[in-house]
Amino acid sequence: MAARGKHRRPRTSPLTRGFVAAGTGGAALALPIVGAASAHAAQPAQATTQAVQAAKASVPQVQLVTYQVAAGDTLSKIAREHSTSGDWKKIYDANRAVIGSDPSTIRPGLKLTVGTKTAKAAEKSSTAAKTTATSTKSYANNLDGWIKEALDIMAQKGIPGTYDGIHRNVIRESSGNPLAINNWDSNAVAGTPSKGLLQVIAPTFAAYHVAGTSMDPYDPVANITAACNYAADKYGSIDNVFGAY
Repeated sequence: MAARGKHRRPRTSPLTRGFVAAGTGGAALALPIVGAASAHAAQPAQATTQAVQAAKASVPQVQLVTYQVAAGDTLSKIAREHSTSGDWKKIYDANRAVIGSDPSTIRPGLKLTVGTKTAKAAEKSSTAAKTTATSTKSYANNLDGWIKEALDIMAQKGIPGTYDGIHRNVIRESSGNPLAINNWDSNAVAGTPSKGLLQVIAPTFAAYHVAGTSMDPYDPVANITAACNYAADKYGSIDNVFGAY
């Protein structure tokens, strides 16, 4: 913020004196003329006030952007949805005091700071949101929404699968818990425990990860699409899977 008064002009006296001759012949009476100078004396001060007000109006007002954690959220998913520069690590660093020492565990209801915006940017964002509200498809942040979003992505990528096939396998593998992890079977013993809705191990997730989705295996949509991509390669479709795969 600029300091006030740094470039203020030296103040001049509002009283400017002139003289006019009155009378006849050689005798003259000198009279001061003060009316014209006094009439315009307030204009510089008024202009300065208007300039200060205009300068204040042009300064962008910075606002914090916050997000309330919902069930199934991960820092990677939140960073992706809010286009946060620096991905999930930046969000974690900004909210470490709220989240705690483990960034993979965030509780529903936590309010996180996910960025900043200026008032002008906020107005543009609001206008853009209203303009695209009818054309942007939204998904519920629950199992139903995750499956529907995954199916739309799979349709774009040519990966087969149906809602019922995915839902059936999710319920068997994780009961719908996106943070589920298997720490007791042979995969866990080998150091690659099965994770997420469809219990995918890290090597499989990396090999069959679907471009455009999160690299976090706990992300519901990323987990579903990777698992369905794997199932399509090995079994033709997730619909053909009825047990451990």
